[in-house]
Amino acid sequence: MLPSFDSIRPIKWQDDSLILLDQRLLPLVEQDFVCTTLPEVIQAIREMVVRGAPAIGITAAFGVVLAARERYQQHRDQWQQFVVEDLVQLSLARPTAVNLEWAITEMKSLFSRLNTGDPVPVLLEHAQSILQQDIDANYKMGKLGADLLETSGGSVLTHCNTGSLATGGFGTALGVIRTAFMQNKISKVYADETRPWLQGSRLTAWELVKDKIPVSLIADSAAAHLMKQGDISWVIVGSDRIAANGDVANKIGTYSAAIAARYHQVKFMVVAPTTTIDMSLKSGDEIPIESRSREELLSFNQQRFAAQGSDAWNPVFDVTPATLIDAIVTECGVVHRPNTEKMAKLMSNKP
Repeated sequence: MLPSFDSIRPIKWQDDSLILLDQRLLPLVEQDFVCTTLPEVIQAIREMVVRGAPAIGITAAFGVVLAARERYQQHRDQWQQFVVEDLVQLSLARPTAVNLEWAITEMKSLFSRLNTGDPVPVLLEHAQSILQQDIDANYKMGKLGADLLETSGGSVLTHCNTGSLATGGFGTALGVIRTAFMQNKISKVYADETRPWLQGSRLTAWELVKDKIPVSLIADSAAAHLMKQGDISWVIVGSDRIAANGDVANKIGTYSAAIAARYHQVKFMVVAPTTTIDMSLKSGDEIPIESRSREELLSFNQQRFAAQGSDAWNPVFDVTPATLIDAIVTECGVVHRPNTEKMAKLMSNKP
């Protein structure tokens, strides 16, 4: 892969600390947020220093390392008991992204063989492996997703941020877009601005500009009108959780884009690793949808701009029914027109 298309690494372990690129400050300031304790990791996840389901999961894995290091120093023989209690708070940091709970469970699975000695080296090695596996999976998804696109060199639409900043590197939906651009299958990307945190404006556009991929921002509400013009061939998005029937929870506004895409006969692709698939939930009706502070809608940069006395409703995810999705792309394969049977087959063939 060309280095210019894979230069961003938002999550690093360095000098015995977890280093996160602070996404709250982009694109104006590139500054790291350093975590040396679990509470700092929880703060980073909750306050959107790090965001995107895969990135949250990776960050949580390193959070387990930090928790184990502190508890082992304090309680040599009982560190596991205290860490398990700590991880309850970590699991509550963001409720919708299933990767968070997956990463915690994955790290806890090592505890049974860490009864003696310092647990940190083993846990750190596994967290670093989770990070690298995510990047490798993104390369695979990039190729599989790009293979679905025609060779017309047309335009695509994406929503929120699904690139290096939302993952360990390269990205899910943006990984597909990067790969397709290198193959001359895409000539331009339209990015929804993604209110109220403006992940499209601040993050997706920043990544694409760095990679010299042509990008135009649009207001979220302009997506349907754009599709009507006939230049968009695919809508390509990520996911925070996928139910057993193929229903997809993603950033608020995804559902609207899917409805508009179906009406205008634009194909709709979801790109996500299998760690995002939650087979314990029969449908999207069971996915917990996070609501955040109303101030995120009423104010900007701590300055209120909405009318005094007005209230706000701020769900940050919505659920797109599987019936509106043309393809779900994972590192283990592509599910066309997803349903319960097809999703089960995908997961049964997972290595």
